[in-house]
Formats: sequence, C-alpha cells, structure tokens
Amino acid sequence: MRLDAPAAGVHPRSPTGSDAAVTTGAAHRFADFVTLTKPRLNLLVLVTTLAGLYLASPSGVEAALLVNTLVGTALVAGGAAALNQVWERRTDALMRRTSGRPVPGGRLGVAEGTWFGILLSAIGLAQLAFAVNTTAAAVAGATLISYVLVYTPLKIRTSLATLIGAIPGALPPVIGWTAATGSISLPALVLFGIMFLWQMPHFLAIAWLYRDDYAHAGIPLLSVLEPDGRRTGQQALIYAAALWPVSLLPAAVGLAGLPYLIVATALGLLFVWLALRFARHRSMATARTLFLFSITYLPILLGALVADRLWI
Repeated sequence: MRLDAPAAGVHPRSPTGSDAAVTTGAAHRFADFVTLTKPRLNLLVLVTTLAGLYLASPSGVEAALLVNTLVGTALVAGGAAALNQVWERRTDALMRRTSGRPVPGGRLGVAEGTWFGILLSAIGLAQLAFAVNTTAAAVAGATLISYVLVYTPLKIRTSLATLIGAIPGALPPVIGWTAATGSISLPALVLFGIMFLWQMPHFLAIAWLYRDDYAHAGIPLLSVLEPDGRRTGQQALIYAAALWPVSLLPAAVGLAGLPYLIVATALGLLFVWLALRFARHRSMATARTLFLFSITYLPILLGALVADRLWI
C-alpha cells in the first residue's frame, strides 16, 4: 500500500468555498492591475516603439536591446496609464465607457493605483537608463511627465489638451529610434510628426462619438463646446491633410523609397477623403468610419515603412 495514500474512509481535503473565493479575488485584483496599465492602448505604444527601433537599425537589432527597450517602454507606459486613471477617477466615474475602470469602480484604491503607477514608471525608466541608454530614458521620462503632469490636469480645463496630449502620444517611435542610435536626429523628428498629426483626426473622431459622455463629465472638448461639430470636422480635415505630405517625408530623409511612397499616398488620400466626409456630414456613421480607418491607417503605414526600409 502507498505510504501517502489516505486511510480508508478518509477523503483528501478539497478546496473550500473560502479558498476558492480568495483565489478568485486575487485573480480579479491581478486583472484590475493589468487593466490599470491600459494594455490595448499601450500595445500601440510598443508597436510604434518597435518601428522606430528597427527603422534606426535596418541591419538588425540585438536581442538584449530589443527586450530591454520594449520592456522598459511598456513599464513606463503602463505606469503613466495607471497614474492617469488615478488622476481622472472622478471624471471617469461620470462617463459610461470609463465608469467600470478599477479605481472609479472602487475595486482598487487611490493609494494602490498611485504607488503601482510610480513603481512601474520608476522601474521602466531605470531599465531604459541602465540597459539601453540615457537618451531613450530621457525621452520616455518626457513622455511620462507630459502625459501625467501636463495633459491629464489640462484635460478638464481646455480643449487644447487634445493637442497637448498628442505630444506624449507621438514620442514612442522616438524612444525606439534613440534606443538604437543614442540621439534624436531628423528621421526621428519625421516619425514624431507623423504620429503627432495622425492622432488629431483619430481623437477628434472619438470626441465626436462620445461627446455626450464627455459633456456629462464636464470635459471641455471641442465637440462639447461647439455641439454643431463644425470646427471639430474642420480640424479633423486640416490635420488629415497636413498628415499626407508629412507621411511622405521618410523618403526625403532616406528611410524609404518608391514602394512606401505609393502606399503612403494612397492611405493619405483616403484619410483626407474620410475626414472631408466627416467635416461635411458630421454624423455618428462618418465619425465611426474615420475612427476605424485611423486605427487601420497607422499599422499599414508603419508596416510599409519598415518593410521598405528592411527588405525593399
């Protein structure tokens, strides 16, 4: 007979209801901390960082540099997202699409969210500074500060916060570029310009789609201040039109050739046309179409740019 077998009539202990509840509660808390980092949004941060890294290193990227750059950037971005959600907890609680977030939903406390965000940001900045280079860490630090300490408090004060918020949103490819080169050069500024201009029609479409939510929370976006949407549509069109020539600049600075130019031209014309439709007919349908195309535009454009740079 096995020495570790239970005696006759004695059954092995099975998990109790309280054990299962503790396990479930821990799993839910872990999920809430993950949610606090805005993983879907920060996937875009990592994709654009990766694009900048490979565009600066067409001959290849060492595995250690790749891992340290992406992990460090992800930690800083996740920390910034957590601190942003702690700061915006009151307005988030007033909007349907954000009221279920961990902090306004009461599942995580303010102190927990704050220390979690600070810890992630500090570890990420340290990893970038010591395992990559100080320039990449400085750009990531500028992203963190401008997003949390500039954009976030201004969001409830002025519609210009959308424009200001596009600055930290445009810096991830610069983090990737500086991780590979150690410096900010003209191609990095071109990548910044593309990202900066792309965000404007993207966010203006979101602002129109959720204008009632933003109005209820007292956030003074342009779509809230001017309910007819005329200037919202005009600005979406202006920024989409400005994006098109800027998206062609990678060829001028040696990052791409004719194949990329063809893709960028086609995408740019379609973006302008959809922005024009939204400007002329400010409806939920035209705003949604513009928004959906904007999230398709960027990966296709960057994919074409990286492919042209590395293989074509």
